[in-house]
Amino acid sequence: MKRIRSPKKFQSLCLSLRRGGKRIGFVPTMGFLHEGHLSLFRKARRENDVVIGSIFVNPTQFGPREDFDRYPRNLKRDCALLAKEKVDWLFTPNRDDLYPEGYQTFVEPGALARGLCGRSRPGHFRGVATVVMKLLNLSLPSRIYLGQKDYQQALVIRRLVEDFHVPAEVKICPIVRASDGLALSSRNSYLSPEERRRALCFFKSLGTAKEWIGNGERNPRRVRAGIRKILVPGLSRVDYIEILDARDLSRIKRISGRIVIALAGFVGKVRLIDNCVLNVPG
Repeated sequence: MKRIRSPKKFQSLCLSLRRGGKRIGFVPTMGFLHEGHLSLFRKARRENDVVIGSIFVNPTQFGPREDFDRYPRNLKRDCALLAKEKVDWLFTPNRDDLYPEGYQTFVEPGALARGLCGRSRPGHFRGVATVVMKLLNLSLPSRIYLGQKDYQQALVIRRLVEDFHVPAEVKICPIVRASDGLALSSRNSYLSPEERRRALCFFKSLGTAKEWIGNGERNPRRVRAGIRKILVPGLSRVDYIEILDARDLSRIKRISGRIVIALAGFVGKVRLIDNCVLNVPG
């Protein structure tokens, strides 16, 4: 695996690959990689000629009181993991490489970005959309690989690709979980052993909700209330519990069709998210 930092050199490389007829699979990350990230790289390896990743902790998607400065980083370890996965190129720009002095242009996403994490983290998806547009313009991928755990983010990026006519296919891949059900996340490293045990309430509540729906419950208000009863003992604060249309994150009056159950809350000072997508008979 080879590393490259310069945006111009990175774009030149990707242009050369595309002109040579190569299919590029691209996986954007913020590093501190776990098995969820690695599963995206493996899928990209199976489906493309060249696999390219990026590691960049994007400052514009963090709020002023969020964890940008302490977000976990370990580039040496990440590079070793990606080399084992036979990743071809890794793009590792610095902040000034992507946001030089005088930078002032941003991408403003629409309705998909307004609820859920967009409501809780104002400006977050503006930063996500901006950096992803930059990375797409530089990497020129045939396919971009995203994880379902960040479901809203994946939909925002898919909409971005469609709206700006980016010639890339968006692949949203399943959540990868630890053996006890906790969705893998770089922020899990913040959790103490006791907090990690408490965080299992996310997985438990989603499993219970799926059982209720499988047994015929179709009232989203009742399902949300039941989820809250499971989450409250484990969380310091519930951020949101939503049952939405999985296609566009619109509210539903009755549970049917393709839906997403989306959760966010704090375990101690750590904000975690989780979700499940279901196809529910009418």
